[in-house]
Amino acid sequence: MQLRKMDHTALIVQDVERSRRFYGEALGLQEVPRPRNFTFGGAWFQGPDFQIHLILARETSAPAGFAGADEKDVRIGRAHHIAFEVDDVEQAMTDLRARGIEIAGGPQQRGDGVTQFYVFDPDGNFLEFFAWDR
Repeated sequence: MQLRKMDHTALIVQDVERSRRFYGEALGLQEVPRPRNFTFGGAWFQGPDFQIHLILARETSAPAGFAGADEKDVRIGRAHHIAFEVDDVEQAMTDLRARGIEIAGGPQQRGDGVTQFYVFDPDGNFLEFFAWDR
């Protein structure tokens, strides 16, 4: 088996509208239609070559959070997370802070030519943003 790319990830959220603002407005992803036969709350967002599928917590049996990670490990990225490549780490941090989004960890060197930092989305999902050092 050879994997070609990540297609999508699904995240459990408490408030679809709040998450819609975060993923659509703060991160600039385009909301796309979900299948018409979906009867549970959620939203889908398209990025360059990936999608994020949000699922309303009260309408699924999946857990709403990720437990068991030590806070120190979370702050340096040793937790379940989604990673987004950006052009410029400093600019990305500036843009997120301007929208009132707190930087949870970093920036830090990963050790392989990447600088990374982390934030939490409104439901506590852990997100990594990184850029290759030039």
